[in-house]
Amino acid sequence: MTPMEHDTDEFLTSLSDTTTLKHGTRLSRPIQWIKAALKEFRTFPREAQLICLRALTIAGEGDKADIAKPMKGFGPGVFEVALPHRGDAFRVVYALQIDEALWVVHAFQKKSTRGIKTPKHQIDLIAARIKRLKQIAKETRE
Repeated sequence: MTPMEHDTDEFLTSLSDTTTLKHGTRLSRPIQWIKAALKEFRTFPREAQLICLRALTIAGEGDKADIAKPMKGFGPGVFEVALPHRGDAFRVVYALQIDEALWVVHAFQKKSTRGIKTPKHQIDLIAARIKRLKQIAKETRE
């Protein structure tokens, strides 16, 4: 295994890479996860996880959940699931413009007590992960 392949394996994972088939027709995109995003997502309360997974499934089926909104500054195809839950705020960011999958690039509990704006360090992390995903997708196609 080359260093790049090892690096890629450490970066990517798949929670559910199965597609729903009906008479041989694909009905939804597979949901793929960046490992760090999945690790953080698993720290969310179980009920919050289920609500976010429902929103991701809706996105995978080609629609948009009520709690999802386009993420500003990333162009088309990047969305944020914003979930207020029992006094806390949880966020899951996914991208649709990378290959055929729905990629979950970041999950976090918003800790800021003022405003709804996503903190800059979170935005920078999301941007870096999307850039890396696009790089891996390009290398895979070559």
